Amino acid sequence: MAKPQEKLADSLEALKKLTDRGLVAIRSADLTRFHRERLLRSGFLREVMKGWYIPAQPDGDRGDSTAWYSAFWGFCATYLNQRFGTQWSLSPEQSLSLHAGNRAVPHQLVVRSPKARNRATQLPHETSLLDVRAALPPEGHREEKEGLRLFSLPAALIACSPGYFPQKATDARAALAMVRDASDVLALLLAGGHSALAGRLAGAFRNIGRTRIADDILKTTRAAGYNVRENDPFSDRPAALALPVREQSPYVSRVRLMWQQLQNIVMKAFPVAPGPVVDIEAYMKSVEDGYVTDAYHSLSIEGYRVSPSLLERVRTGVGNPDHDIEDREHRNVLAARGYWQAYQAVRRSVRKVLDGDNPGAVVDTDHVDWYRELFAPSVTAGIISATDLAGYRSDQVYIRRSKHVPPRHEAVRDLMPAFFDLLREEKDP
Repeated sequence: MAKPQEKLADSLEALKKLTDRGLVAIRSADLTRFHRERLLRSGFLREVMKGWYIPAQPDGDRGDSTAWYSAFWGFCATYLNQRFGTQWSLSPEQSLSLHAGNRAVPHQLVVRSPKARNRATQLPHETSLLDVRAALPPEGHREEKEGLRLFSLPAALIACSPGYFPQKATDARAALAMVRDASDVLALLLAGGHSALAGRLAGAFRNIGRTRIADDILKTTRAAGYNVRENDPFSDRPAALALPVREQSPYVSRVRLMWQQLQNIVMKAFPVAPGPVVDIEAYMKSVEDGYVTDAYHSLSIEGYRVSPSLLERVRTGVGNPDHDIEDREHRNVLAARGYWQAYQAVRRSVRKVLDGDNPGAVVDTDHVDWYRELFAPSVTAGIISATDLAGYRSDQVYIRRSKHVPPRHEAVRDLMPAFFDLLREEKDP
């Protein structure tokens, strides 16, 4: 008779075959009843709704939302394909947010389909899916991204509600910035006789500084015989938007927009800058004194189980993972040791800034050292490969209980240089 751990291993192997195929949403029919019940009991599977499941980690809290938020988009894509086949699309508004690089999990995902029942389906952690019987995007203006069926960017801009622009201003502006030429939207505007929508889009493009596109929309639709009045759908007009005209990545536009939008809010929340540090040595001592508290909070957010005593052991060398290979807390010790090494590298960078170097330039140059120090203990222990230290992450990293869905790793290569440019250009200390 097979032992319980052998049976669990068989069930995990069955689950692995499904996840290796890229499945995030797992139906009852995908696993035998014995495998399914065993995986549910052991915490490797969680029920989303009757007959539908997602993989999970047994060491996570039952109320932890990370497994659901990380699986949300993949689950919804599979579930909707099962229900509606190819006859569905996310709403124009949700399509725009995804085009703009915003993959945060919404409270309610609105889906259009001619087969819809106009009914909401409750999902875990106070999320839901609302299927609405409404028209799909025109032929030629349907796109599929990572299994999600969307309105094309031009079709979504035309079909979205006026309220989307002030309510999701960052997403709307980032999406508008992706339009390279007025012809992208003019064909749909003229084909549908959308004079009011033409005026709204002209106002929206002018709001983000795309004057040429705004003028082309007005001139072309008026030349076609339509009475078009420009109307800015946004509730505010930023003084100067720092959106490069030739920028292709919506993620870069989003980070620039968010920087500009949040800059004044952050400055108001922080006290007035105290000016240059006079006693550098005393300042560096205060940084050193804050290590334990800072490390405890940072590592706890990441899900590691650390204590002030463990962090003190690492700082004094007692918790060096080279001497704790048999330690049950080995993973936590490795994380704490890496944090300590990275902390020292950051202290050296802080010293450069205090000596007068540009903070943005220092961070751009030195952050690769921080990264290497952070994960070096895990490489030495053979837990991760040395190739994992090359470049930025190759997968998504989720913060527990956060609805934020990180950008795909390809986008990080665009985002990081833009972020460092903003740091270099920042005038406020």
